[in-house]
Amino acid sequence: MAKDKTPKDEDDSYVIEDTGETIEDLEKEMEEAAQEADDTISRRRDSPPPSAAEAAEVVSDDLRKLNDRYLRTLADFENYRKRAEREKEEFRKYALTNLLRDLLPVLDNFDRALDHAEEGDEFHKGVLLIYKQLYDVLRKAGLKPIEETGVRFNPNLHEGVIREENPSVPSQTVTAVLQKGYFLHDRLLRPAMVKVAVGGPDEGDVVQ
Repeated sequence: MAKDKTPKDEDDSYVIEDTGETIEDLEKEMEEAAQEADDTISRRRDSPPPSAAEAAEVVSDDLRKLNDRYLRTLADFENYRKRAEREKEEFRKYALTNLLRDLLPVLDNFDRALDHAEEGDEFHKGVLLIYKQLYDVLRKAGLKPIEETGVRFNPNLHEGVIREENPSVPSQTVTAVLQKGYFLHDRLLRPAMVKVAVGGPDEGDVVQ
């Protein structure tokens, strides 16, 4: 866990380590501290009055403990706040995951319609216009396609569905994308279905 320093008005060399405690843990710890203070007061009532030096030492020790607890609580609350902000941002960033995944077949159908329509005719122009409008909206939401060819097969990004003997390119090269894959920001929504060349130079791992 990251380490948090004390506030600027405290000693800059003092460092508090994040314990990862929850709010419930902190409340329990504070209750135990209060009980410990009560027990200490009871013991002191039954003891002879301390000297001035002893009293000063006790007060100094109590202040040190209270300051340590304060700084620890401050660090834990600050880390809790940062964690909550990260989780909120993560939720906002990927809130559309299921919706976009459900829309991928719609994009696939647009791709097929454009591939089979004669380029330049009115049907092709109309479908292309609608596709661009839809894709621009999804791109602004963080959608990114995986459609590059001529790259090395990556099992984390590609699903190899066809192997093709092709000695003209290095083995394990993606020679065609049969169905686009997509990212939502930096998270993979779906791998790309690809054709992979084998039998060329520098043959690597076999595509499964």
